[in-house]
Amino acid sequence: MWAVLACGVVVAVAEPPTIALLRRLTVLDLPGGRSSHSVPTPRGGGAPIAVGLLVAAVLAPGGGTAGLAFAVAVGFFGLLGLLDDLRGLPAIFRLVLQAAGSAAAAALLVLRLPLPAFVMAGAALAAAVWLVGFVNAFNFMDGVNGISGAHALIGGVAYACLAGWRRDGFGAAAGLALAAGAGAFLPWNAGRARVFLGDVGSYSIGAALAVLAVRLIADGVPAEAVAGPVALYLADVAWTLQRRIRRGERWLEPHRSHVYQRWCDAGWSHQEVTLLTSALTVLLCLLGVAGLLGGTAVRVTADLAGLGVLAVYLGSPGLFAQAGLRAA
Repeated sequence: MWAVLACGVVVAVAEPPTIALLRRLTVLDLPGGRSSHSVPTPRGGGAPIAVGLLVAAVLAPGGGTAGLAFAVAVGFFGLLGLLDDLRGLPAIFRLVLQAAGSAAAAALLVLRLPLPAFVMAGAALAAAVWLVGFVNAFNFMDGVNGISGAHALIGGVAYACLAGWRRDGFGAAAGLALAAGAGAFLPWNAGRARVFLGDVGSYSIGAALAVLAVRLIADGVPAEAVAGPVALYLADVAWTLQRRIRRGERWLEPHRSHVYQRWCDAGWSHQEVTLLTSALTVLLCLLGVAGLLGGTAVRVTADLAGLGVLAVYLGSPGLFAQAGLRAA
């Protein structure tokens, strides 16, 4: 548990001076057309989480090459996100760097797998694509106070439980460390946000969750159980992307048309959006676990229920509009 404690302590101790430093350097997120905030707010507050996760990776037992992959992914994406927060990076250059870092982490992840060379190459490619895709998806979804910190906490606990079920000591420790770091960060962000995660935070958390997911899949955990903590984020990003493409919008440009953002436009507060999306993610996690514990009929029922939850979530803005509903 030293790894878990260390991550939480690093974030709790380092966050106040980090906020002060970001203000001194004027690393501020200014309100704009796609923003959900109205006052300039420091960004980059996720840097202590990245550092805490790296400390946890050193202290956690039984990491091996997959543990090294965790550290490489968190460290690389965290540094890339920090540079983007401080200076801003061109989108293409940023994507090229993301691909390079993901390839390195993916290669380390598949080295331990007893696979033929050509299968291992395909697995590494799939893992690299997954890392780049999910890191960016997690970053896209970090748009209201507390939402990504809450999902990191939920995902960390869920993946720690699944790793413990597979007797993966490193995965359990890393997952709980992520939850501890996110929990220590939330008081600074969930209510009146005094700091945002920034790219350094969303990139490093996204990388941590993505690597833990690959470890679990490689250890034989069913895909629907692994998908529980990340399904809502992935569904929202994919659904929003296809809507924008079908409408002929410039889908690479910044926007505020994600489902959770449309909830805010309908009158829901940041806290209500965070609580409800978090509750749905917890439900998806429980449905994934139900599929593990039951027989085929239970598993199919749980899978269909999970798809139903996602369908209701994705269709909710239209339902709200039709019913004229606003948050109480």
